[in-house]
Amino acid sequence: MQTMLETEKNIALPEVTSFSPQTDKKFEPDKHLPLLVDYLNQKVLNRHSTCLRGGACEPFYRAPKILAGAHGQDQWLPAMIEFREDYPRSALHELAHWCIAGSNRRKQDDYGYWYVPDGRTKAQQKMFFQVEIKPQALEQIFCEILGIPFEASVDNLGGEAPTKEETEAFTAALQAQRLIWRKTGLPRRAQAICTALNEFAALYLKSDKAAQQGPP
Repeated sequence: MQTMLETEKNIALPEVTSFSPQTDKKFEPDKHLPLLVDYLNQKVLNRHSTCLRGGACEPFYRAPKILAGAHGQDQWLPAMIEFREDYPRSALHELAHWCIAGSNRRKQDDYGYWYVPDGRTKAQQKMFFQVEIKPQALEQIFCEILGIPFEASVDNLGGEAPTKEETEAFTAALQAQRLIWRKTGLPRRAQAICTALNEFAALYLKSDKAAQQGPP
C-alpha cells in the first residue's frame, strides 16, 4: 500500500492555467498519445532528468541510477515513469504520482511505496482510498484539460467491492482536494504539467477556427 510521507511543496500561483476542458477535438490515443509523451518529455520532464514512456505491462517508476562502468566510465540513467500499454489515463495517473512525490521519494523505485494489488481486504481498501485522493484528484485535472473522460478508480478485483457510500465518499474527497488546490496552488511540478497540457491542447486539440476565435 502506498504511503504518502513526503509530498512536493505547493506553489500558489494566479490562475493562469485553466482546469476546464481546453479542446474541441477528441483526444485520439493512437494519434495524440505519442505526441503528448514527446511534448511532456521535452517541455517538463527532461529538465528533471526524467522520461515518460509507455508500453509497460504494469506501471512503474524507476528512480535515477548510476551504473558503474569499465575504466571509471560510469553511466547515468535518468528516472523513468512507465505507464501501462498505450493508455492515456495510465500515463496521466503515473504523472500525477510523480508530481506529488517529494525529492526523497523520487530517489527510490516506485517512490519507495509498498503496494497491495487487487484483492485488498476492507481495511486495505480503506487505506487505498486515503492515499489515492491526491493522485486521482490531480489526474482528473489533467484529464479535464485534454478533454479525456475521467472516472474515479475504486476497483478491487478479487476482493470485496466498495459500497456505494464508499465510492461516493471517495469521489467527494477528490472534489474537496481540488478545492484545496484552488486556494493553495498546485504542487510545482503539477503546475508545470498543467501548463504543458494546456499548450498541447491548444496545438493539437483545437480546430483552426476555435484557435482563431479564442476563448468565449
